[in-house]
Amino acid sequence: MRPSFFTLALLLGTCAATAQDLKDQDRSAILDMCGCYEVDFRYTETFSPDPDYEKHPDYQASGLEWVTPIEARDNYISLQHLLLVGGQNVIKHWRQDWEYESLAPFEYTGPSTWQVPQPAATPVRGSWTQKVYQVDDSPRYAGTATWIHEDGRHYWEDKAPSPLPRREYTKRSDYDLMVRGNRHEITDSGWVHEQDNEKIRQDTETGRTLIAEEKGRNTYRKVDDTRCLAAAQWWEDHKAFWAGVRQAWDQVLRQPGQLVLRRQVDGKPLHEHMGALEARNASQTEIEAVIRSFVDSRTDGGQTGR
Repeated sequence: MRPSFFTLALLLGTCAATAQDLKDQDRSAILDMCGCYEVDFRYTETFSPDPDYEKHPDYQASGLEWVTPIEARDNYISLQHLLLVGGQNVIKHWRQDWEYESLAPFEYTGPSTWQVPQPAATPVRGSWTQKVYQVDDSPRYAGTATWIHEDGRHYWEDKAPSPLPRREYTKRSDYDLMVRGNRHEITDSGWVHEQDNEKIRQDTETGRTLIAEEKGRNTYRKVDDTRCLAAAQWWEDHKAFWAGVRQAWDQVLRQPGQLVLRRQVDGKPLHEHMGALEARNASQTEIEAVIRSFVDSRTDGGQTGR
């Protein structure tokens, strides 16, 4: 017997309600990453296929971090991380944007190169794309997956190619690509960013060679928001400038093709140029000019230019 119209309507309505319930849980999990946290960063190399490989020292650091929402729309959430040093000194840290049912807007192919794809494929229903940006709001890596809410656990995980982490950026030359296995999981005390990373050397002739594998665990333990008041005030004082920086990068990342960025201009990396512009409250025109100066080349449909 075929189901009646009313039965079909009820089933469709139930499915729609379930999808909305899941999306609400996703948004709640993402926004649960906001607040003031004591953060512990730990990384250790666990494996190498090369028997002569000498393991590099473990990395450990800790600090106080304020995570604040820049935007929190229905299908888009942007979170800014701010690191507190010595209780009062604020350092603009990384940024993570989350977009519902969207494809990754860029992919790191290295070195200093990202591929910006043409919009083509249909994203997975119910998925979220996480886009991660550097301290100067330049692109870092992006990945797409669904949030999982099962057995009292709430987590999102994906693998994405990325540049070298800042902790090794100036210290290592034996690899030029990190494939990050990222898991963000909400816990009773805060949240955890767990990583299973592959350190890879790329070669035009031999392809990709695994140098070492690494385990990372960044633990965010929630503390009273009053401990991050200095960071919250800093963001209020500086957010207008960084809105202009994001706008300038959006223009760069809107154009499909290959994007190659310079590491330095006039002997300084981009974050130092941004710091100087911010200190003198530079205009939007100046911000855009500096960012364009770091674009080494663009390739779109066979055309390359400065």
